Amino acid sequence: MTNKIAVITLGCSKNLVDSERLMVMLSDVGYEVVDAATEAFLEADGWKGVVINTCGFIGDAKEESINEILAWCQAKTDGRIDALFVMGCLSQRYASQLPAEIPEVDRWYGKTDWPALAVDLARRSPATAPYDRVITTPRHHAYIKIAEGCNRFCAFCAIPLITGRYKSRPIDEIIAEVRMLVSRGVREFNVIAQDLTNYGKDLYGKVEIARLVDEMAAVEGVEWIRLHYAYPKDFPLELLDVMARRDNICKYLDIALQHCADTVLTNMRRHITGAETRSLLAEIRRRVPGIHIRTTLMVGFPGEGDDEFAELLDFVREQRFERMGAFAYCEEEDTFGARNFEDSIPQEVKDERLSQLMELQEKISLEIQEEKVGSVMRVVIDREEPEFYVGRTEFDSPEVDPEVLVSKTFRLEKGRTYNVKITSALPFELMAEPLAETLDPA
Repeated sequence: MTNKIAVITLGCSKNLVDSERLMVMLSDVGYEVVDAATEAFLEADGWKGVVINTCGFIGDAKEESINEILAWCQAKTDGRIDALFVMGCLSQRYASQLPAEIPEVDRWYGKTDWPALAVDLARRSPATAPYDRVITTPRHHAYIKIAEGCNRFCAFCAIPLITGRYKSRPIDEIIAEVRMLVSRGVREFNVIAQDLTNYGKDLYGKVEIARLVDEMAAVEGVEWIRLHYAYPKDFPLELLDVMARRDNICKYLDIALQHCADTVLTNMRRHITGAETRSLLAEIRRRVPGIHIRTTLMVGFPGEGDDEFAELLDFVREQRFERMGAFAYCEEEDTFGARNFEDSIPQEVKDERLSQLMELQEKISLEIQEEKVGSVMRVVIDREEPEFYVGRTEFDSPEVDPEVLVSKTFRLEKGRTYNVKITSALPFELMAEPLAETLDPA
């Protein structure tokens, strides 16, 4: 009887890639591996283990991770599972505290030493390529993690304290992973790192994200490449030229700006001004016509008064971001912000500012979405629902961006792309009809 392990992933897509890599390693050393601890898994005969890949970025994420761990500790106590392992950011950040506080966990692993889990269980090293992994997303798209760590040390962020200094993966290894995934049916690649635009500097002496993305785009079978988590300071403009030249690089850029007011940006240690930010955004739109920009903004950081918040609202009105997320500042222990600033803005003020900001963005999003009504767009089908197919355009990253609901006028296949005509719009959804001329004949 094969021993079984369920791998539960919390947090970001970078964690998901680590979990997928661990799953193939566990499978290689003889375990039956699943990506969810279903009731069928719990009721199965034989030895059963659970791995929790945790997030420790902000308070809510830490709470979610702790609650998940405690729930599985209870399952172990009740005899529903035989072993519990924890890995990831939370266990890295609190490595000296958690084992004593939660002794029910059999073994703890951090953000970088988790490959030892498979070795410890099997008492041998998995015979897998360093980039091999199980794909838990729909088989036509995957995340490509090109680096670990971060060198920026923004005042609000604990990630460098958890993950350490920036460490790029070699270009040839990444390209080999892309080719492997293409051979397994992946056509869409979402490139991720804590700081995409610092890629390669540690390995090659200069930023090489443009070269990497260009080489990825040259791999036969790659249909879409989408770029996530760029940093505005010292943005490599040559990347924009590659994006404009390559048809299979999506006209999409995820770039976290956080704020626009100089006082707040200085306190955040972002090393960029509001004017420089505006200049960069104008250059991005000039060099890559039609690009959709996703950004993340923060309200309530120390130094944000009423004037600075009003400036942020004006900035969002002016820039009209196609995609935007936002959150309220929450002080994180050991960060520069926690050590040097008083978190003096009341929570109710932060919440009100966040609400105002997102209400404004919802209005802008609806206006941008409505401009697409009547147009023809290319859509990849992710899944089928009872009344419609659910897809995305090149401007929509999985899970975080709007979806396109395509009517069931024709039979469509998951993972394929089709031309559709947009018929109506909501702030975060488009409705569409498939065009007959893009379909294979019956």
